[in-house]
Amino acid sequence: MRVLIVEDDDFAADVLENALSRFGYEVTKARNGREALELVRSSLYRLVISDWEMPEISGVDLCRRIRAQHTGGYVYIILLTARRGTKHVVEGLNAGADDFITKPFEPQELLVRLRAGERILALESRELIIFSLAKLAESRDPDTGAHLERMREYCRVLAEHLSRQEKFRDQVDGNYIQLIYLTSPLHDIGKVGIPDSVLLKPGKFTPEEFEIMKQHALIGFQTLDAAARTHPDARFLLMAREIAISHHERFDGSGYPNHLVGEAIPLCSRIVALADVYDALTTKRIYKPAYSHEEARAIIFGEMLNKFDPEILEAFCQNEERFMKIKAQFTDQEHPTGRMNGQSQTPDPQGNSPFCPILTVGTPDAPITS
Repeated sequence: MRVLIVEDDDFAADVLENALSRFGYEVTKARNGREALELVRSSLYRLVISDWEMPEISGVDLCRRIRAQHTGGYVYIILLTARRGTKHVVEGLNAGADDFITKPFEPQELLVRLRAGERILALESRELIIFSLAKLAESRDPDTGAHLERMREYCRVLAEHLSRQEKFRDQVDGNYIQLIYLTSPLHDIGKVGIPDSVLLKPGKFTPEEFEIMKQHALIGFQTLDAAARTHPDARFLLMAREIAISHHERFDGSGYPNHLVGEAIPLCSRIVALADVYDALTTKRIYKPAYSHEEARAIIFGEMLNKFDPEILEAFCQNEERFMKIKAQFTDQEHPTGRMNGQSQTPDPQGNSPFCPILTVGTPDAPITS
């Protein structure tokens, strides 16, 4: 597990780093509170050890700002201090600190307190549960593979880029990035409600079957909405609900189910939409080969140009190498049946995909689905 040390004294920071490294932790050092806040904003650090006395932003102020920042998951904060007495303990706890270590510290005491923090963080197992649920839903389709793994990585790359843009800086922070990474695998959870006769059909859809397939967006929304109503403070459920209902909406209004246009489509869904289509284009299906990155890019910026948010397209352009690395890292393997891992396969009679309507490449018999 990563530990972030916030200490302006180099000697003290080195002592902490050496102790933690011996215990097997991966350590990052920040010299001040401002640097620490940027690192915490990345959602990579769940354990933070901070000195109390620091210039500009004290350890107590750092606690307050971390708690106000709403990072992607709980951050366990230990304050390192020479201060003693109930007054200081109350001040630190009120600011959001979880524990204290008094200087000079004993390494074994530090380890015990870190282990306590790890146990608390382990209670936040929602990531594992949610991804397992998504995998279970997708397992109904034998053509699944590493689609979910790639999807969440693509979404994180796009969201990280947007977080650095002035337009999105207030909306897309570390918490948002972690949430979309967490919830994007649930985009097709509504497929659990699609009959096998449609979902697993090896041939073309009839118009009626195509309409049934499109219902997965509404089914997914209704499922997640029921959970969100029971737990209204669970932000990941709210985002997952938005993604489920609108990840097939298109920027020009040609998507479904509500034909939303432009920024009326939630940002998270606009991000997922591009990631989903890119993965469909670059993955082999029983009716098409896997297109290369260059071919997929040409399609996205050709016949599909108006389907996506221009800001998301720009984020994609700026991170093409990362997309290619993710694709290479999570490569599907061919099944003994000869079918490749992928998603639901069949187009409607007009060549429209159940997942990417109005998109055809080549002939009506060779559409792209996502």
